[in-house]
Amino acid sequence: MASLEWFCAPCCYQVVKNQLHGQPTREHPLKQLTVNVTVADKNPLSLALALEGTDPLSKFARQDQELNDPLTQMSSEFSKRGNASEPEDNTLNWSTRRLGILNRFTTNEKLSLSTSFLCTSSTEGGGENFKAQTVVADKVKYRLEQLDNFDDGSMRHMMDLTQQEYIQRFDQLKQELIQSWHNDQRVKALKIAIQCAKMLSDTSVLQFYPSQYILITDILDVFGKLVYERLRIKAEGAPGASAALQQREREAARDTCQNWFYKIASIRELLPRLYLEMAIFKCYELLAATQKEIEQVLLRLTSQLRGIADPLVSSYARCYLVRVGVTVTRSKVYIRDNFTDLFTIYPQIFRIVARYNLHPEIITASAYLQLYSPAFDYMLQCLMHESDLYAQEMLQECKQLKYNGAILLSILNSAKGEFVAAHAHEFLELINNSDTPGISKSQLLRPLGSCVSSCAPLQEQRLAFLNAAFQTINTLTDPNEYINCVETWAPFVAQYFTIHEVNRLLGELNTRMCLGKAYEKHYGQLQSILTRIMQNYRSIELLLIQPHFLPYLDLFHKESVRVEMCKSILSYYRQNSEERTSDAVVTNALMYLGKILNDSVNALTVEDERRQISQLINGFINKVHFGKDLEQQLSFYVEGRGTFSNLDAVYVTLVHAALKLTMHASNRQGAKSLGFIKACIAYCFITIPSITSVRQKMDLYLLCGQLALRHLCLGQADACFEAALQLIDELPASTIDFEGKPRCLERYLVAYLCNMLATLIVVPDSPEQGVLYFLRLLLDIVGRRTFKANSSAPAIIYLHVLDMLYVQSMEKFPYHIDGVVSNDALYGHDPKFLAEVNNLCGQVVEAILLQLKALGAAQQQRTQAQLSMELFMRIVRYADLEREPLCALAVKLWVLANKAQAQLDSETIPQTLCSVEHFYKLVKDSSPKRAQTIAKLLLRMRDSQKAATNS
Repeated sequence: MASLEWFCAPCCYQVVKNQLHGQPTREHPLKQLTVNVTVADKNPLSLALALEGTDPLSKFARQDQELNDPLTQMSSEFSKRGNASEPEDNTLNWSTRRLGILNRFTTNEKLSLSTSFLCTSSTEGGGENFKAQTVVADKVKYRLEQLDNFDDGSMRHMMDLTQQEYIQRFDQLKQELIQSWHNDQRVKALKIAIQCAKMLSDTSVLQFYPSQYILITDILDVFGKLVYERLRIKAEGAPGASAALQQREREAARDTCQNWFYKIASIRELLPRLYLEMAIFKCYELLAATQKEIEQVLLRLTSQLRGIADPLVSSYARCYLVRVGVTVTRSKVYIRDNFTDLFTIYPQIFRIVARYNLHPEIITASAYLQLYSPAFDYMLQCLMHESDLYAQEMLQECKQLKYNGAILLSILNSAKGEFVAAHAHEFLELINNSDTPGISKSQLLRPLGSCVSSCAPLQEQRLAFLNAAFQTINTLTDPNEYINCVETWAPFVAQYFTIHEVNRLLGELNTRMCLGKAYEKHYGQLQSILTRIMQNYRSIELLLIQPHFLPYLDLFHKESVRVEMCKSILSYYRQNSEERTSDAVVTNALMYLGKILNDSVNALTVEDERRQISQLINGFINKVHFGKDLEQQLSFYVEGRGTFSNLDAVYVTLVHAALKLTMHASNRQGAKSLGFIKACIAYCFITIPSITSVRQKMDLYLLCGQLALRHLCLGQADACFEAALQLIDELPASTIDFEGKPRCLERYLVAYLCNMLATLIVVPDSPEQGVLYFLRLLLDIVGRRTFKANSSAPAIIYLHVLDMLYVQSMEKFPYHIDGVVSNDALYGHDPKFLAEVNNLCGQVVEAILLQLKALGAAQQQRTQAQLSMELFMRIVRYADLEREPLCALAVKLWVLANKAQAQLDSETIPQTLCSVEHFYKLVKDSSPKRAQTIAKLLLRMRDSQKAATNS
């Protein structure tokens, strides 16, 4: 086939851009619309859509899915109602402690449970036998007989239960109680509550007793709420009833309430009798009892609790009394009396401790004393709440006790931070003098440190207090106790003292934890200490330059822990440091941390880990700024290149940063500035090859070349462009995206070469390389690259090459770079240069025609038609249509596109015709001869379109 002769037509028109006019708006265009429903809208569906976001049927379906079984609904209903009886102040809310106690006090031992209600018959506990009683006297007699009739033969003893099974059994008992109550089996519900209360005397598995107490009192709480709610509803009477009827209802409810208390008073055993009365204690309100009468009942129950011999059982029973008391009265006299009784039996606790010291296999002394802490903590918090007077009394009582560690620990856990801060020296003196078996000084120092960290002593007392505290802490010989204490005191030191004290603390930690390699067992605490110091100290930069800061990191000999610590420091620095830093010591510390992270990266490191580390290092690289000292800034980037050799993302950041430097340097005048710019570009040119990703290297070479061109470094620009083009051969056909799926890179390559061609328009030819060297190189690389079968990418690239070549044929290019002599000025529209351009255009068009032929052979008519239309429009705009071969080619392309009209968008052909007509109007005045040629082409287009339509 003879080669196509191409002749570029001169540009005889100017393109006028239509400017879009903006208008002010107060609403963001992407803001979601708010639907306002008016009363006039009677459509229930639209109302539901506006309010719920879905239709009513979907709403009902969702409700059905959310519905639980009836027993669960009953349980949740009473739990919600029960929350209303908790004290309004959340600090006294027992429910907030429940989960913590269950998680803290666990056991691996086997548990036992005795009850007669987990397997029930239809007639047990009431049922039909109860409903058959019709006479009131018989009904009362029947209930009293049931209450006394605890047939031991019906009791089931479940042995060897795991903790989970034990909890499940109590959940079943709770459901059984609720079901019995709603089935009108009140006596059965009462018997379940009594049996549960009796289990509170079982201390066979000591370490589980606080959790056992939680499970059982949950059931008692449910029982108390059921009784109270029934009596309350009965007392309110039917709505709309007469005053006389309502009065009779209230009296009947009061009588029923008294009967409940009489029934409970008839229970023979002390512990269930007291617990059941406490469980329904709120019912005293329905007896119209005054506050004084309620306080008297609380004092009576306090005195009755003295009959419980076991101090652990007694303490939790008193805790339950305080729990129910705070919901009905603000008086604290009964709580104070409970502590008076507790202090009386307090020595008995330590006689038991002494016994367990001889048998630590059962439970250690420390673990035994910890069993009391939930009860003591809650009772003390209720007593000292909003009352510094009682807090002062407890502190004085504590001083009088021989083994005061357990009470002192609870006071520190329960008292307000302000009270502890005001008496910090007294607490510290008590701790120094404490010698309680099972309670170490470190256990007492930790809550004291937590308190003063949240509320510090007076300014003038802090330093003396800190020195006295650490004088005690430093006497701890056990590394575990020492590190645990320092962990709680670290926020206090960091928040309220100067950097000198913080540095001294780090130094002391270095010294102590190096003894016997103690750091190996306490990496978690060492991490926590440094994290707390960073969170509480006001300047991360000051921390980084301290003499003992980096040596502290040397304590983390385990690489994984050290890496996590460095990540934590750099993350905190990124979020809390100043916008910029130029301090050399800070920079060196950051580089040291970054080097640790970089060295941890190897071939086995997952991509997400690489990304995290790179982001942290990039974060501080972008913050290091030496102002006008650009040479030092470039030296920092050079050092970074040598330090972070394992991280491509950091290299990319360094290249971008160095390129930004060239823009800063361009504001300076003189040869020194030009030399520095060349040094920055040379740094980038040397750094880019170390990056693994071909795509990133191509992007950076192009950007580097564009900036070199901007700064008139033509030789460096040519080197960058050539390196970028040579990399196309290494670009893979596809890559793996973040979801693990292969993604074709042809679209990227097309976009990249479009960017490259737009840049090459203004790049002047080098005398050493010939006319349009880079364009010829690009065509050569594209020509030998293997594309996906039936791909349109090569044709699209050639079309954009044709655009670039037409610009080269213009007398004046549409854009330039200041100071760069582009080919329009270099060649001056020389005929030889234009002949080379026309020759290349002919080669490109032939390549496009080959691509169209291949697409036709592959039955890709739609793609073939689209590309034919693109080439047709370029021939119309760029080619000299007075040359018959070019005009004939245009007509053939038009006919080819019309044959596949059914597969194109309906507007494609008409719009193309309109575009040619518009082009005719543009050139009509400036070039009548060319306009006449286009008019003839339009006639041939319409004729061929009619022929295609008729066929």
